[in-house]
Amino acid sequence: MINLAIFVSGGGTNLENIIRHFAPNPDVRIALVLSNRADAYALVRAKRHHVPSVVVPRADFAREEILMPLMRQYDIDFIVLAGFLLMAPDFLIDAYPRRIINIHPALLPKYGGKGMYGHHVHEAVKAAGEKETGMTVHYVSNVCDGGEIIAQFATPLSPDDTPDDIAAKEHVLEQKYFPQVIEQLLNEL
Repeated sequence: MINLAIFVSGGGTNLENIIRHFAPNPDVRIALVLSNRADAYALVRAKRHHVPSVVVPRADFAREEILMPLMRQYDIDFIVLAGFLLMAPDFLIDAYPRRIINIHPALLPKYGGKGMYGHHVHEAVKAAGEKETGMTVHYVSNVCDGGEIIAQFATPLSPDDTPDDIAAKEHVLEQKYFPQVIEQLLNEL
């Protein structure tokens, strides 16, 4: 049994998609949902699916004496960042080498780094006149969006696409491919 922790900061559409994807799999359990925000709608989704959740505020997230006992308590084997907006602390990266992944709503290395999340990314893609966008799944490192790329999926854009249109096209890719990439990585453990 592989115990997954999913870290979230927002609405949790990817979280819910991952929960549903792995529900019939007896070898993978979503053991914990961790959020840095008590008002994250993802916590409601976790509760609806009977997945334990915990809030670790930003001020406590980088404290090893708080975070690591939680990882041990839930026997976490692998961590997925799904719309989580804080940098993983070095002690967590060291404890889970090549076992923490993140999703980014662009084709890295373009449109990555500090401040490049959510709608900011889609607005930048539009402003640059890109002909395509996509999603990237990468290992988490101590460089924001700088970890080794695992997989990328692209979708074409039209000049008429608004940032909202771009977001919608990219989100389709996330819903289709993110759980598949996670499953592939877990099968290689």
